[in-house]
Amino acid sequence: MRTIGLTAVMAAMLAVSAPARAQPVTLINVFEVPAVALEETLRYWEAARDILVRQPGYVSTRLHQSLAPDARFSLVNVAVWESPQAFAAANQAMQREMRLTLPAGVRFTPSLYRVVRE
Repeated sequence: MRTIGLTAVMAAMLAVSAPARAQPVTLINVFEVPAVALEETLRYWEAARDILVRQPGYVSTRLHQSLAPDARFSLVNVAVWESPQAFAAANQAMQREMRLTLPAGVRFTPSLYRVVRE
């Protein structure tokens, strides 16, 4: 199974100051999905979600689908976690428990974000 870009996310997490690590973070994960793999990708996302919602530090998640059939990123996942550490631990748990594999041709780009303006 392909990891969810954890190496880059973990590296970014380590560079964050201690006060920033205590704040909630938003995972934004964009998916490039071949049309033939959409339903299988949705099943994969649901299986991952079912594991992640049980993990400490989980707040919420929503999967968005583009209305434009030619959009580069047909799916966008937005999830909120209590901290980067909570997300990292949950991601490791998901990788241990996940039984499905990511459909062929699917590419994704995850990153953690913090709110800087409201």
